Amino acid sequence: MTEDFLVNDFLAVTMGLIVFFLGRWLNDVFHILEKLNIPDAVSGGVTASLFTLGIFLVSGLEITYELATRDQMLVYFFTTIGLNARFEDLARGGRPLGLLLVLTLGYIVIQDVVGLAGARLLGLPDAIGILAGSASLIGGHGTAIAWAPEIASSYGVENALEVGVAAATLGLVMASFLGGPIAYLLLERKDLSTDDPGVQLIVGVEEDDEARTSMTLEGFFRALLVIHLCILIGYFLNIAVNSVGINLPLFVSCLVVGIFSSNIFPRIFKDMRWPARTKSLAFIAELSLALFISMSLMSMKLWSIADLALPLLSLLAAQAIAAVLFIIFVLFPTMGRNYSAAVLSSGFAGFSLGSTPTAIANMTAVTKSHGPAPMAFLILPLVGAFFVDITNAFVIQFFLNL
Repeated sequence: MTEDFLVNDFLAVTMGLIVFFLGRWLNDVFHILEKLNIPDAVSGGVTASLFTLGIFLVSGLEITYELATRDQMLVYFFTTIGLNARFEDLARGGRPLGLLLVLTLGYIVIQDVVGLAGARLLGLPDAIGILAGSASLIGGHGTAIAWAPEIASSYGVENALEVGVAAATLGLVMASFLGGPIAYLLLERKDLSTDDPGVQLIVGVEEDDEARTSMTLEGFFRALLVIHLCILIGYFLNIAVNSVGINLPLFVSCLVVGIFSSNIFPRIFKDMRWPARTKSLAFIAELSLALFISMSLMSMKLWSIADLALPLLSLLAAQAIAAVLFIIFVLFPTMGRNYSAAVLSSGFAGFSLGSTPTAIANMTAVTKSHGPAPMAFLILPLVGAFFVDITNAFVIQFFLNL
């Protein structure tokens, strides 16, 4: 007999902080984790989820977390990404951005082909192959949950929700652990190093500007105020967009508002002390990302996928192999075979199997050890936020119709 134990939001945040420091300790003790660029939040989060799995197996107690603050951290993070984006950088990264977009759109199709072929090989319904493909991997939990009711009602997969969530959860774990080793392999094999030493390791902070690299209470509050104003505008933009039938997550609307704010207001009000690319904004970005990853991984209910374990693990193992081969033999050469391409490869592993925040966490871990790669941090969130969800919806529907 199972019992539920609900951890309220305040305690969940506290646990997230503890889990982060647990990961930092694990990475310090087990040097292989740091060498393979595993983020602290990932090491701690996965360990915490295994601990709650052990509690469930021994006592039948299901630990559930309230995650309202975690979801807010995701909005904070993507708003900071938007505030740091400049149109001139987008123009400068035009060709890499276009290449990454084409590669990503092509890989969505590959992911569903692998899922469909694997499902047929295992004698499973085709729809499960799609759920273990782009619906849950590139799409993530949100896309899997969104498609589950239609798949359950129209394609006879009654446990579509459980399959989709389980696949997205396992994909998140794979994404967290594959990105760092892929970057390590490419960096060691090609003997690559950063080609942009003039940029601070904290993404978006410029090293040669003392006012920007020093953090004060006033600067921190300024950055926090601008983030909140962007989120407030993004909230109403999201309502307006959803009212015309375009369903976008709130973080996308806030990302867009952040981008346009940083490219309009500083040009109009030239004396304004705008927080873009300051250490205060970078600090908020790192804090929100680390807390989001820690809380996401520690809250995984690994016991919920026990009945689906073997076929699902087989499908996801095939997806992981496909992702690694695609990254090493297609994406890395196409993006230039340089340091930025290696960092982007670690991010693509996180993005294609897990989520955009996982991709950013993977790339952050690599750049902290080996040096900055600002272009990778610019183009991957843009591809993940603007293009993938819309294209993925059409691809999923196409394969389901088969």
